Formats: sequence, C-alpha cells, structure tokens
Amino acid sequence: MVTGFPAGMLACNCYVLARRAGTDAIIVDPGQRAIGRLQQILDDNHLTPAAVLLTHGHVDHIWSAQKVADMYGCPAYIHPEDRFMLTNPIKDFGRGFFGGLAQIAFGALFREPRQVIELDKDGDKVELGGITVTVDHTPGHTRGSVVFRVSEGPDEVVFTGDTLFRQSVGRTDLPGGSGRDLLGSIVTKLLVLDDDTVVLPGHGEKSTIGHERRTNPFLEGLY
Repeated sequence: MVTGFPAGMLACNCYVLARRAGTDAIIVDPGQRAIGRLQQILDDNHLTPAAVLLTHGHVDHIWSAQKVADMYGCPAYIHPEDRFMLTNPIKDFGRGFFGGLAQIAFGALFREPRQVIELDKDGDKVELGGITVTVDHTPGHTRGSVVFRVSEGPDEVVFTGDTLFRQSVGRTDLPGGSGRDLLGSIVTKLLVLDDDTVVLPGHGEKSTIGHERRTNPFLEGLY
C-alpha cells in the first residue's frame, strides 16, 4: 500500500507506505502543511507511523518531520550530512538567498525530533513496520541525499527525493550540490535497477527506471 500527495507551496510529494490497512506505516518526506492530509490517510486506513524517512534536508521535505515524529512517538531517519538542516534548513544558503531576519526566523522555527537516527551506511537495510527498506546514499542534490528502495516479490519501488524526477533530475546549484556527484549517483544507484522499478520522486509524477533511461534528456550518454 503506497499513497502520496503534494504538500505545501513547493508541492513536495509526501508518501505513506504500509503493508496493508491496520498495520504500521512509514512516512516519507512530510513537507509543509502535510499534517492534516497525513492524519486523514492514517485514520482512514488505521495506520500507526513507525518511522519518518527523509530523502534529504531541504525545508520543503522536512517541514513537518519534527511534528509528525513527535506526535506519533516515532524516529526520524536522515543522513548525517543533512542532519544540521533539521534545526536550520537554510543555514548554508547565506544572505544571497534569504535575508538575516529570515535566517533567524527559520532557526527559531525548526528543531530536531526527539528521536533521530542517522542513515550513515550506504546500502544498509532497515526493518520498519514489517517492511525492509534499502537506503542508498546519492549525493548531488545535497551531500546527504538518499533514496529508499522497497521490494515486494518481483516489484520494486524507489523513493528518489530530488535526485531523479520524471524526465528531469535534481538541481545542483544550491549549497552542497554537485552536478558531477548527482549524475554519478544516478548512474551507480538508479540506472542499475530494473526497467520496471517504479520511481516515486519528491516532486511531480511517478515514472519508471526504464522510462527515464529511454526519455530523460539529462541521462543521454550516461549508460
């Protein structure tokens, strides 16, 4: 069972993953204004959050992470390179992106969830709510970007955050970004997956690895 919805002004896709109704659930990237819709999905399907998984630390992806994790008493998982963004997601952006008052305001607005677990092992498998999640470190959009892979029989789903979109890739001009690292991550961690692997990105519509291999203009000549 996988469902998702765009949250907030930047329409970050928040996903809910569970084996079936009435079980534990995994929340991926609860962004701005995600609480109401999340509660409705959880209540309608009698789901109990077991974890909040964060693909990276940008504000549109972590906005509601602390509220969701602490409300349901579950841990939030994030790569150690992006953990600092849980308390100030625009810390490295500087005055060229946001004024000093905005820096102070954001610093006061955000705090870490009570339980934070660092995803510090590339390729590690985490057991959550009866679901095995494989965590792949995919730097490029941020230094601590990761993707989450879940397999059920022959079917595989990958939550790609802002690393890979439908016919596009994540931007690399923000602090911690690297175009070379991003393309390297996509080649070594995503294009090695089967063509029918479903891609659930951080923004926009779903896709498959095969579709991106054939049609994504940013990936031409990379494989």
